Amino acid sequence: MARSRRVGPQILVEGPPGVGKTTLAERVTATLQKRHHVVAGFTTGEMRAEGRRIGFRVTAIGGDEAVLAHVDYSGPPRVGRYGVDLRAFERVALPSLQATSGAVVVLDELGKMELASVAFGTAVTGLFDRGASLLATVHTFRHPYTDALKKRPGVVRLSLTRANRDSLVGEIVAQFVP
Repeated sequence: MARSRRVGPQILVEGPPGVGKTTLAERVTATLQKRHHVVAGFTTGEMRAEGRRIGFRVTAIGGDEAVLAHVDYSGPPRVGRYGVDLRAFERVALPSLQATSGAVVVLDELGKMELASVAFGTAVTGLFDRGASLLATVHTFRHPYTDALKKRPGVVRLSLTRANRDSLVGEIVAQFVP
């Protein structure tokens, strides 16, 4: 695996479901944009009906969105009770990773649903190999792909908790802002 000279920070934020990974990614994105930084990538968010989570949406930063997974989708693949629409995910997520030079790429999240896409995994590996500045949220459970990313030299791993989720925004932004 060829690696280039590091261009910018590569930060992985780990946390359990519901701790605020997506909110953190959105707040870092908004703060960087307010400071006139180019931000690319995507976020994922819950879809709820009558107080119950029924699926997940993928939204490109400044662009398109689609339903990533839903309880009514049959899949494959299936992750828990959700069928995943890989075609819709790739239609939104893959173009969002075509960052312009100097952009910070936000990847929310590198989880089971997203990593079911081989094309997505290949694109993310390419970002890491090129030394792109990036912030990615990741699950806390073991997965060969994310375990390998966590071991890469120079990758900063941060653990997100309810206690540090507000202060972590500023710490992360400071890594990207000279």
